[in-house]
Amino acid sequence: MMSWMKCRVFPLVLLCMWQLQEGAHACTCIYDHPQTQFCQSDVAIKAKVVAKKAVGGKFHNEIQYDIKLIKILKGPNRHFDTICTASSSAACGVTLNKGVEYFITGKLKPDGSLYVSSCNYPLPWKSSHKILVERYRMGCDCKINRCTAVLCDITGPTECLWTDWLTGNWVNNEHDKQCACIKRRDGSCSWYQEAASPKKG
Repeated sequence: MMSWMKCRVFPLVLLCMWQLQEGAHACTCIYDHPQTQFCQSDVAIKAKVVAKKAVGGKFHNEIQYDIKLIKILKGPNRHFDTICTASSSAACGVTLNKGVEYFITGKLKPDGSLYVSSCNYPLPWKSSHKILVERYRMGCDCKINRCTAVLCDITGPTECLWTDWLTGNWVNNEHDKQCACIKRRDGSCSWYQEAASPKKG
């Protein structure tokens, strides 16, 4: 049985606020828990990056990654062979590595293409994601409440408190990535780790 407290610690809220070189808008992005990213995304996929090139965008230059789609985890049942992101971190762009398989969540642009930003940070795919994605799906009715103060608490039974900013770097925090906030049979929500099943309410 997993320790509930493991999923409440090892924190970070990463707030990236940079100036765009062109002086338009700065990137203001707070990293959410992967479950929140999954539940709020238009599309979630498992994909391998095979190539990268610069392309023009409507408001700024973009980077286009050619991908090998491995599996659609959420979203329209159609093929995606590319994803786009801003060309710099100042514009909330992300950097992906060729040959690496990722768990990717993103938004659909009006033209139907898939756009990824640092607000939905792609994670290198691990075998545990297969189970976690199903757990995330089960928990989309729950709310992960980001704690930004030393003293904070949940405001209702369908919330899970996320306090990861207190002690460490979220991007490198493996504990946090193995946790899901899942609704129990009594309607309340609680943290569970990887394959651990929710307790009966």
